[in-house]
Amino acid sequence: MIDTYEKVYYTELLPHEFQKRLKEKPVAYLPLGTLEWHGAHLPLGSDSIQSEGLMVACARQLGGIVMPPIYLGPDQAIQAQDGQTFYGMDSIPDTLPPRQLKGSCYWVSDGFFKLLIDMILIQIKRAGFQAVFADGHGPSRWSWVKDLPEREARFGLKLFGVTSDIKRKWKYQIDHAGQNETSIMLALRPELVDISKLPQDPSISPERILGKDPRQATDKLGKKYLDAAVNIIKEKFVKSGL
Repeated sequence: MIDTYEKVYYTELLPHEFQKRLKEKPVAYLPLGTLEWHGAHLPLGSDSIQSEGLMVACARQLGGIVMPPIYLGPDQAIQAQDGQTFYGMDSIPDTLPPRQLKGSCYWVSDGFFKLLIDMILIQIKRAGFQAVFADGHGPSRWSWVKDLPEREARFGLKLFGVTSDIKRKWKYQIDHAGQNETSIMLALRPELVDISKLPQDPSISPERILGKDPRQATDKLGKKYLDAAVNIIKEKFVKSGL
């Protein structure tokens, strides 16, 4: 049987394969995410799984190379009475306000996150890439987009994200464990989704879900969101001359 699997992951490419893909399309895809509670029905790594899935689809349809996902996301710092600093509601101790699931989050300060992204961009530039598309977990998306103009000037790279010009039509990862993200997960990794963990009574709302009811999610909707996002990115690349 012929293996039709197309290698697009930076981590899987042999040196000659890396150079070939880089020459054909010098674009790096950087999945942004974190590890956090996504309801009772989705895995803790849902953010990164979804962003990585989009990047892989882009690379296979448009060319380019997918960087390893980042499992750290920026969030607000919370100062406890004993002086300890915690990032994000999921990482705070029992003496502070309720959290979603103890130990489920990998959140860091915004400053640390920005420094991490800068270090990655330095290496991406050094490797010979000319452009980067990054997206994923909400706070990571917002931080990335906010700094695009400054970073483009500093690194001499074309940088892409979910900017204001496409925000209205962007339908990928736009809720939190609701119909949107659950549909995307059903399209990408259905074996990781367990809708039966949600209340079977439709009159009972699932806990801490932001967005439409995830029990109405379908893999077809997820595929629709994925295809639309790839087409939007394709248009951005064409307009920029990539």
